[in-house]
Amino acid sequence: MSDLPTTAPLTATDLAEAPKAGSATRQTLAILAAGSLCVPALILKFSGTHPADWIAAIVFGLAIVGAAFLLAWAGEVVQLDVSQGLALALIALIAVLPEYAVDFVFAWKAGKNPTEYAPLALANMTGSNRLLIGVGWSLVVFLAAWRMHRIAKRNKYTGPLDTDIDLERGHSIEIAFLALATLYSLSLPFKHTLTLIDAAVLILLYVFYVARLAKAPAEKPDFVGPPQLLAKLPTAKRRLVVIALLLYAAGVILLCAEPFAESLVSAGEQFGISTFLLVQWLAPLASEAPELLVAGLFAWRLNTNAGLGTLVSSKVNQWTLLVGSLPIVFAISSSALHGLPLDALQREELFLTAAQSAFAVVVLANRKFSVKEGAMLLGLFLAQFVVGAIVPESWQGAERIGVGCIYLVLAAGMIVSQHRAVRTVMRDGLRTPVRDLVHDDEPAGEPA
Repeated sequence: MSDLPTTAPLTATDLAEAPKAGSATRQTLAILAAGSLCVPALILKFSGTHPADWIAAIVFGLAIVGAAFLLAWAGEVVQLDVSQGLALALIALIAVLPEYAVDFVFAWKAGKNPTEYAPLALANMTGSNRLLIGVGWSLVVFLAAWRMHRIAKRNKYTGPLDTDIDLERGHSIEIAFLALATLYSLSLPFKHTLTLIDAAVLILLYVFYVARLAKAPAEKPDFVGPPQLLAKLPTAKRRLVVIALLLYAAGVILLCAEPFAESLVSAGEQFGISTFLLVQWLAPLASEAPELLVAGLFAWRLNTNAGLGTLVSSKVNQWTLLVGSLPIVFAISSSALHGLPLDALQREELFLTAAQSAFAVVVLANRKFSVKEGAMLLGLFLAQFVVGAIVPESWQGAERIGVGCIYLVLAAGMIVSQHRAVRTVMRDGLRTPVRDLVHDDEPAGEPA
């Protein structure tokens, strides 16, 4: 490590190793394994077999996991064939397609039977959002820090290490639009319906977000794992394979989303487990697994900017396009314009999720993310999860509101302490020309 700086703390960039070409055999086996996970569900679907509900939930859930991996891998390779802006929009949509499918099923069923299914319409979304921040963001910084220490130890380096994640200035766009979406989402818990007006506001935010990203210059993609294998194929063959994977995975998700949702509901009823909790936590594990794995792979390679940036982009997508689409699905199903009903539980969950998002946005206002901040996010997430599981049901509403208030108080305190960084990231994200963000990068944490 004699070629590395010794006077200043080493960063993830200093220690990052050049990506190595993965084994073609392992990459092929990974694609085949993901595709094979879908086969039992397809057999179950078309054979008309009716196993126990918990078995059906596992089979259809694994199929969604396998299909989600195929979508994520094929979606990355699409960047070779379309413009940067369109690729970003498509990848963001592809990455959360499993979650869209499950949430749309419940929103559609709520249009026919609001009493039973309306309470579940947002359950998967709120669980996925909190899982993405509380576990996903923390995973990236923890894994990268551990990896840095391992590499330093292996090379007998005993100097200081800077384990903070420094997001590039261009990520101000995601942070700023996530801030706007979060501010609007804080109004939702005070409503009794999620209306088409809410849908219009959130979807327009997503459209403006994609339009701003579309101005970014094209960059050569950095592929890891199975996408490396797909990217090496001849152009015509690559396009055919990618289209085939996308169609296969999307078909599996569309076929399995409804039986997966129904199996979860029935299994919860049979075992006396809260259906809301099953939908909120078990379904997101299926839909978020590919994103967490991809982010983890980036962190392992110490490409922390891409790892955390991917998860922040996904959060923007979920808070805008996904939430905004649900009232539209409900309106079409119910043939009414009165909006998706929000009961007390959903309003509390929305408040807690929005409050966590507010705290997370402020944490990233200086475009830095530390191990300490990751520990705070994970600790608060786990504390709420554990406390929510042990307190009496009559106290759970107060518990959710209480933890949400803690998030908001912490966010307010950080806004006061780093108000200059907040102003800078909002200015860069919404007003500064995109080419300036990309070509004239400022160090994270040092706003102009």
